[in-house]
Amino acid sequence: MMALPFLESFGHRAFAAAKTQGPPLRMAFLYAPNGVNTTEWFPRGQAGRGYEFGPSMKAALEAHRNDLSIISGLCHDKARSNGDGGGDHARATATFLTGVQAKKTAGADIHLGVSVDQIAAEKVGHLTKLGSLEISTDGQRSAGRCDSGYSCAYQFNLSWRNESTPMAPEMDPRLVFERVFGAGAGGNTPEAKRRRAMQKGMLDTVLADAKTLQGKVNAQDRAKLDEYYSSVRDIETRIERAEKLTKALPPGTQVPSGIPDNYEEHMHTMFDILTLAFQTDSTRVSTFLMAHDGSNRSFPELGVPENHHGISHHQRDPEKLRKIALIDQFYLGQLGYFLGKLKSIKEGDGNLLDNSMIVYGSGLSDPDRHDHSHLPVILAGRGRGTLNPGAHVALQGSETPMTNLYLALLDRMGAPAERVGDSTGKLEGI
Repeated sequence: MMALPFLESFGHRAFAAAKTQGPPLRMAFLYAPNGVNTTEWFPRGQAGRGYEFGPSMKAALEAHRNDLSIISGLCHDKARSNGDGGGDHARATATFLTGVQAKKTAGADIHLGVSVDQIAAEKVGHLTKLGSLEISTDGQRSAGRCDSGYSCAYQFNLSWRNESTPMAPEMDPRLVFERVFGAGAGGNTPEAKRRRAMQKGMLDTVLADAKTLQGKVNAQDRAKLDEYYSSVRDIETRIERAEKLTKALPPGTQVPSGIPDNYEEHMHTMFDILTLAFQTDSTRVSTFLMAHDGSNRSFPELGVPENHHGISHHQRDPEKLRKIALIDQFYLGQLGYFLGKLKSIKEGDGNLLDNSMIVYGSGLSDPDRHDHSHLPVILAGRGRGTLNPGAHVALQGSETPMTNLYLALLDRMGAPAERVGDSTGKLEGI
């Protein structure tokens, strides 16, 4: 079996019901690491709809201006030390979706809290094949010592099922693809390859069979099906190409086989799969750890050979700040790519982005000061008509809990909660 996007041609009663209830609402949380160059990132001018994009954002997001809001003044107090000393990068990632102070330990006695995505998944996850989808471009680490005595579990996991159980993200596009479209024949063993070949044959059969629908649906649905089939095939082709081009590694080294060498291509492939997962209602809840906080990735293709974390401690050095802005532009460009993909998928009277709520942000603002207030946060999508994008929402002060935003989104998701972490009430004005 293969999930298909919503088709208006599937019966008058079903269509009428869908029109009444509306398409499903999706939510995704995207994390970018190491804070930002605040001077270049945040909007210029007045709050509301008359703002001017900051230089970092303009090229990447101008085309989506009316589909997003920039929210300034949000804070994660529980990412501060609060007596625990160093470890701001570990706390930034850990607290981002939980609003809970991580227990400072490098052992097995980790303790955090339930993340907002899992609160939503608990309420709506039974409606889809996958209750939630956790992805990353950074690998999995759920043990060991990382930042200043904190377990690596805090730094490499964005989603938490409960106080001691992170939802480990998957970084291999092949394995994510198979979770959404297949039975999960992951790995490089002969058996996995045999199962994958068999699965590919089954996918070919299902696609061929599904094309018989073309003569039974209207012109709009035919175009939607063509686009969908092409997207599935394109993603699989790109994964196969990445597998063939994987560089030889020393004996005994294990690395997922479907990971592109190019970082941007890796993220685009992940975003494409996530778009299809939303389009086919395979899941309605997802998190994407684009990179963990404290990431040492370098960006020579941007003219930044130094590692990101290193230059994030800029001490107001103009050259370091310039390079941080280039990295900010890169990550914002990935958000722009994802929003463009969602907008390109027609759904009902609008598009997939209209029926989504996408939160993009970082657990730090100025990384040199390890500042967890005035966080860089973007909220995109129309939340199936419940959000009013297009503005700079400037909150009074800089200490409004980020979790207040999550309470408001959970309400819209049909998964209301009394509290998320350190929330004090639902954020208004979005």
